[in-house]
Amino acid sequence: MTLYIDADACPVKEEALRVARRHRLPVVLVSNRGLRPSPDPLVRQVVVSDAFDAADNWIAEHAGPGDIVVTADVPLAARCVKAGAQVLGPTGRPFTPTNIGMASAMRDLKAHLRETGEDRGFNKSFTKDDRARFLQALELAVRAAQKSAQTPPST
Repeated sequence: MTLYIDADACPVKEEALRVARRHRLPVVLVSNRGLRPSPDPLVRQVVVSDAFDAADNWIAEHAGPGDIVVTADVPLAARCVKAGAQVLGPTGRPFTPTNIGMASAMRDLKAHLRETGEDRGFNKSFTKDDRARFLQALELAVRAAQKSAQTPPST
């Protein structure tokens, strides 16, 4: 089990690292730019090229069943859900096989509305409540992944 973080614009890196340390969970921070190095031996930093979607492609190629991905990027979330990973947005919103289609449709609709001038594209501010929801959701996701890893496959 690995925690992958789409790190360039992630507002909850420190919170994710705190949960990962508590559970001794390996973390991979993937970014297009270098981040401040972490002295934590559980943290690996991967810097990819600045090519379009390079970080997303790297995460999607490595994440799979038993892993957890933190991203606000809906297309990346869809790819990781399809690969069997648990996916959380930075507000704690889980992306699941049940809701990823609607999340993708809403993303496309909002993009269309911005293109036509119907929506100015303002995002609501990230709040302390969002941070708290993320911490709770990540804790639950880690526990669920650990439980599922300990459950023997049914025959």
